[in-house]
Amino acid sequence: MRRRAIFAVLAATTLGGFISPAAYADETVGDIQITNVSVNGGKNIAVGLSDTTVTVSVTAADPSGIWDADFHLWRGTDPHNPESYIGPNEDTTPADCVASSATTSTCSKTFTFEPDWWLTNADAGTWKVGVEVWANDDSWTRRDAYATTRLQRFSKLTVNASPEPVASGKTLTVTGKLTRANWDTGTYAGYTAQPVKLQFRKAGTSTYATIKTVNTSSTGDLKTTTTASADGYWRWSFAGTSTTPAVSAAGDYVDVQ
Repeated sequence: MRRRAIFAVLAATTLGGFISPAAYADETVGDIQITNVSVNGGKNIAVGLSDTTVTVSVTAADPSGIWDADFHLWRGTDPHNPESYIGPNEDTTPADCVASSATTSTCSKTFTFEPDWWLTNADAGTWKVGVEVWANDDSWTRRDAYATTRLQRFSKLTVNASPEPVASGKTLTVTGKLTRANWDTGTYAGYTAQPVKLQFRKAGTSTYATIKTVNTSSTGDLKTTTTASADGYWRWSFAGTSTTPAVSAAGDYVDVQ
């Protein structure tokens, strides 16, 4: 919780060129234009129990060329009172900017999500990306929520099919467990009441087919039975939710005799 307190103080003052959230407003002076903002290469941010660092970049253009950029990430519905707020790791000016032409540059900074210090389960979900960019002729633009990104609790999925080997036509029992990072406790915990697909890939093929869907138990456990008919790989596959990424277990090979 300490970092949240720090962010609350920083949010009330100037941070890396940004004015306080209470005064946030989209504004542009001059001809400067933002053409793209990328967070984590366009992928969701999945954080387990260790620190995770991602890169945020902005591509912008101005007739005089781009000089500097800065970012902040925040969560909530009101930019004046963000529920969570994080600034970049780098406090240097200018940012790491790479010019692709005399007028256009891409500037980047990094952000670190620390589950053992300030993240809580409530932080999973959509975060907004604030951007400010300056040109060489003092033109500038500030966008309070130019883009969004999704912060998720890293997930794991196991599988075990038995008996191995099994006679053709006999019953095969497939078990497993779906867990995800619990940032409140610093552990992985079962993800309850979630639909998970049981899938099979016949030996010598490359595609899994869904056999049935099973809901996880109150502890995240999975268990079902099926009929063994051919050699191949069994796995569980979870489609994911807004707070938890999709995951598939590595296939468990079963020899059918």
